[in-house]
Amino acid sequence: MQNKIVLSVVKLIIVLLSFYFIYRELHDNEQLNWGKFFELLNRKWSVSGLLFLLSFSVANRYLEILKWQNLAAVIHPITVGESAKQVLSALTAGIFTPNGLGEYAGKALYFETKKAKKVIFLNLICNGIQMILTVVFGIIGLWILGYQLWVLGIFGVCILLMGLTYLTKSIKIKGYSLEKLTAKIREIPKKIHRKNILLAVGRYLVFSHQYYFLFLAFDVALPYGTLMASIAAVYFLASSLPSFQFLDFAVKGSVALFFFEKLGVNEWIVVFIATLMWFLNVVLPVVIGSYFVLKFKPKWKSSP
Repeated sequence: MQNKIVLSVVKLIIVLLSFYFIYRELHDNEQLNWGKFFELLNRKWSVSGLLFLLSFSVANRYLEILKWQNLAAVIHPITVGESAKQVLSALTAGIFTPNGLGEYAGKALYFETKKAKKVIFLNLICNGIQMILTVVFGIIGLWILGYQLWVLGIFGVCILLMGLTYLTKSIKIKGYSLEKLTAKIREIPKKIHRKNILLAVGRYLVFSHQYYFLFLAFDVALPYGTLMASIAAVYFLASSLPSFQFLDFAVKGSVALFFFEKLGVNEWIVVFIATLMWFLNVVLPVVIGSYFVLKFKPKWKSSP
């Protein structure tokens, strides 16, 4: 009985904190010119346009749900519905933790205690491929935009890191090493890795094009290649910075300002698009995830 009360309080705190951080960032952000936003909304609002943009958010999270369902099958098969519950509740739990670290614990709670390390490892694979794609597309974007020196510097850092990785691959920290991690990754069937990569590519294309169409909605008339390269660069650099999920739009907005101001895009448009992307792809899923958090029943006991 006591455990149930504690769990109920913890779940309520997670949900309340999530909504508090969302409200605070939307209410206290001085960069947001709500007057201009609603003026533009009145001129351009349409049901079809709203549904079009929402379809990208649905596709974005659905692909993430399929990614997790695919990887979770390494432990045991789960349905799309079960995967959705785990992904959305984990997103809610991770919104106020650094770099969404709470997401790892959130998913682990849906499995037996003895499976926790494996769940965290699989979630690392799930997020890792998305980060790799963000880096690859981001470097291409920077090159297209003319930041070749940046790209050469990034390659220099990558070569240095790869060299250090090779030299330290056998060094163990608390029984773990890069060699052991590589072996664990290879244990996962290749078909699961291939599907994970394909779904990650699809997800990247979905949210980057949602960003692109939002710029078009705000009358930003830049060539497709320039816009997509800038979006890729923004995601790459913003993802490299430590942040909280509830501050995601502020970080991406600040990085976006650096690139888009040079292209002649108004500051308030850049900030609003970053905010809308955050609202559509984080806030709305968190609202749904809050329901799953409140309904959550942990598997505290390991199965025999």
